[in-house]
Amino acid sequence: MPTGLPPGATLIDLRPQELRFREPLELLTSLPVRPLTLDAVERGTHGLTPDLGPLVVLCERGPRSALAARLLQADGLDATAYPGGLPALRRELGTR
Repeated sequence: MPTGLPPGATLIDLRPQELRFREPLELLTSLPVRPLTLDAVERGTHGLTPDLGPLVVLCERGPRSALAARLLQADGLDATAYPGGLPALRRELGTR
């Protein structure tokens, strides 16, 4: 298990739909993945709950996931951003 992904975590995929389809996170990890938009996080309509375990927010490069994680924390959720986005996750997992 990569050090940046805690056991029992749920990955929150903030990438645009076309990027999610091009490279699904489900092919990189066995952790559950929830697609979400930053807009839904900002509006508070994300539908995420504490029973999903720790949330690890991932975007293409990193900045949007940091904002989303802070907003989710403000909603009382255990959320962290994955630093460096998808390229960093690929490096940690040893893929592309």
